[in-house]
Amino acid sequence: MPALGLTGGIAVGKSSFAKLLLRELPMEYFDSDRCVHELLAEDDPTRDAIVASFGEAVLDANQRPDRAQLRAVVFENEERRKALEAILHPVVRSRWTERVEVARKTNACVLVDIPLLYETGAQDGLDRVIVVACSRETQLRRLTSERGLAPELAARMIAAQLDLSAKIQQADHVIWNDSTVSNLDGQSRLLASWLREWSSTAHA
Repeated sequence: MPALGLTGGIAVGKSSFAKLLLRELPMEYFDSDRCVHELLAEDDPTRDAIVASFGEAVLDANQRPDRAQLRAVVFENEERRKALEAILHPVVRSRWTERVEVARKTNACVLVDIPLLYETGAQDGLDRVIVVACSRETQLRRLTSERGLAPELAARMIAAQLDLSAKIQQADHVIWNDSTVSNLDGQSRLLASWLREWSSTAHA
């Protein structure tokens, strides 16, 4: 079974799709967003690097980097966003590549969820890439209505990522999530079935 990459844009429903796919096709799962959460909450070298770049104003009451504060800072300034990515991305990449290497040695399957997969060139270390996508209008609605973000910030966050159409063109599999959970579930079942057949054929 291969190393699978999962990506898409913000608020496209990647996490929801990952849960459905993992139910149909149990495998190891690496969540890059969760890894970032852990780095910000627990990793002192990451904290120190962020303070060195952004100052102590981005720390919360527990003296840990505050995600909301960092988000507000980096999406107002592209240079600051790139500075934060330069701190976080190498650590996250080292952790998921290690998991992929272990999975390959044990002939296991791993699903790696990387929001900026194409932006960071991560596709080169994976066997298949799944892109979850939806319309820009749906992204904006989810960010503003469901997550409570200001429209201006939501638009900047979408613009900071590679356009979804470009990701779709490069994808091995595309999941369109503009509809219902039932529709998304159906797509997860179809993809899981295809992956089982492909893996058995490819590794026969």
